[in-house]
Amino acid sequence: MRSGRAHRPPGLAELAAERASGALLCDAGTLYLTEGRVVHAESPLAPGIDVLLTACGRLSVDSWRDAVDRRAALGGVGRFLVDSGRLSDAELEICHLGTLFDAAYFALGPGSAPRGFYRGAAHWLGPVRPVGADTVERETRRRHELLAGLWPYPQVDQEPVVARHPDAHAPTVTPRQRAVLALADGVRIPTGIARELGRPAFHTLIDIRRLAAAGHVATPRPRTPEPPVPGRGPVAAVFAEPDVTLLRRLRDALEAHL
Repeated sequence: MRSGRAHRPPGLAELAAERASGALLCDAGTLYLTEGRVVHAESPLAPGIDVLLTACGRLSVDSWRDAVDRRAALGGVGRFLVDSGRLSDAELEICHLGTLFDAAYFALGPGSAPRGFYRGAAHWLGPVRPVGADTVERETRRRHELLAGLWPYPQVDQEPVVARHPDAHAPTVTPRQRAVLALADGVRIPTGIARELGRPAFHTLIDIRRLAAAGHVATPRPRTPEPPVPGRGPVAAVFAEPDVTLLRRLRDALEAHL
């Protein structure tokens, strides 16, 4: 007799416990493991290591492509960049870890469930510095808590960024935030802005949440639930849009007494 429950793909903690090697596919990204430790992560919502290295001018696009052409099939692009003198070990490690945690934030975030595990799959970058699964999960939770503490409206992370004119008492915009505001055209979403600026997506989300809290960026309205069909269950509660201006005043008052 068949079980009525569908097969559930293993999660990161389970794979780490069995010291598995392969690729964990999630709805919003992929984590690569070697003997239960995370060796790389990627997500369509986070700029890859190639974007970060070329956008800052550390590597030219041609130099990066040459390394990929030479070593991607062998899974040793990172080692080749160091051995050929294009990057130092420290530069590769720092950029790799930044990319790993950035992509893992989305891959392990709310709404991104495991979809399957491909045993034996390896990433073309090759080994750099493995990270424990518990460390990756703990850092992901910390980042979600940090964003919630800055401005507790996650819809600003997903919707097109719209610049607005704040009141006269709004905090001064930093040069880094000014670059974000320059691209806040009501069309680009935060992860698109990060990719265009060549910055980690999470760092860009921090800037946008701070800008929203200060009134420099509009906070989108929460999506209104679909109206219930007559005669089919209880009426769903519809919550009013939060009074953003009042919330800012309450926040400022609390901070003034800390």
